[in-house]
Amino acid sequence: MSLSRRGLLAATGAAGAAGALGATPSAAAGRPGRFRVRTGFDRLAADGYALLAGQKVGVVTNPTGVTSDVRHIVDVMHADERVNLVAVFGPEHGFRGTAQAGGSQGRYDDPATGLPVYDTYVKSGQPLADIFTASGVDTIVFDIQDAGARFYTYIWTLYDCMVAAVLAGKRFVVLDRPNPVTGRAALGPVLDKAFATFVGREPIAQAHGMTVCELARLFNGEFLTRPVALETVRMSGWRRGDFFDRTGLPWVPPSPNMPTPDTALVYSGTCLFEGTNLSEGRGTTRPFELLGAEGVDRAWAEAANAAGLPGVHFREAYFAPVFSKFQGKTVGGVQLHVHDRDAYDPVRTGIALLITAKRSWSGFAWRADHWIDKLTGNTRVRTMIDAGAGTDEVVGAWRSDLAAFSSVRREYLLYR
Repeated sequence: MSLSRRGLLAATGAAGAAGALGATPSAAAGRPGRFRVRTGFDRLAADGYALLAGQKVGVVTNPTGVTSDVRHIVDVMHADERVNLVAVFGPEHGFRGTAQAGGSQGRYDDPATGLPVYDTYVKSGQPLADIFTASGVDTIVFDIQDAGARFYTYIWTLYDCMVAAVLAGKRFVVLDRPNPVTGRAALGPVLDKAFATFVGREPIAQAHGMTVCELARLFNGEFLTRPVALETVRMSGWRRGDFFDRTGLPWVPPSPNMPTPDTALVYSGTCLFEGTNLSEGRGTTRPFELLGAEGVDRAWAEAANAAGLPGVHFREAYFAPVFSKFQGKTVGGVQLHVHDRDAYDPVRTGIALLITAKRSWSGFAWRADHWIDKLTGNTRVRTMIDAGAGTDEVVGAWRSDLAAFSSVRREYLLYR
């Protein structure tokens, strides 16, 4: 990463965060022991949409783009004469959320508003810039709830849209929402650019510990060849140690297999099982908390508990996915029960589960396409586990890369 471009923050992201919409956040009134968070959209609306005045606006969003009373921001802005909203751009799963993993809604007119909806999923570069140009927008607004993991695709939709906005000569505004699993620290391996895909475009940590506004600033300062004209609208009331249930905000599933904040808590570690022949729990009511395969027995849960991982217990579990891997079959495995989320390390836990699964079940195998390398962002995790390395050894292998990323990351954080 080049650190020489940090000075441009004063002219881009920092400028958007320094004015009235970027005042230092503070705890807001609410129930005892809770923080009442106002999202970036809440603050934009409270300021009369001044950042959007005189602009033809397009919004990149999905079902999570809601107000605190769960009205969608597109519906709210479309009904407000102060906003000239002319287009909507949908990511994976679609603007209204009708598509499963790996799908989108395509181009259509939204029945509720009549607005044209354009599909951004797996589009990037000039083709995406051409969509922005054809839409007639001047300013592109991004407002999507993230899950805190590098391989959750919405942050790369953000990245791709920023790159395309530069090519199309469009202004870019990012509205912030909480990182649901806190922003206390970055965890896990940092992507090797040789493994860049849509589940990881640039070298950030597996659990990045950032909000979308902070990521936008990082992307602009470190990775974009030409910076976009960026404005960020931060939240008020959110602190880096807050889990989602401290925010007072409603949880809207950001994707079909992210039903609760508990899912997000484990996701940055257990999503690694997508790279194996075991089920990652898709097709159950507890995706990424239930893991298993045909032939797995209680030995795995016993081995996982014996690993002494902080903050989590493992229960021997049996389940029958209604879709995805092992559809309609009863499989054995484990269910994660996080009992101390402050002590819990999701990425370390995911690595330990891979190791104990491989050691306790003879049928363990990586996916033939080595998808695990795309998820971890390197070959080291797979090859070290295959060579018999333990959890401490695997985790230690990324320590220096993570320290370097954490140092760069610190320059772009907006919240104490």
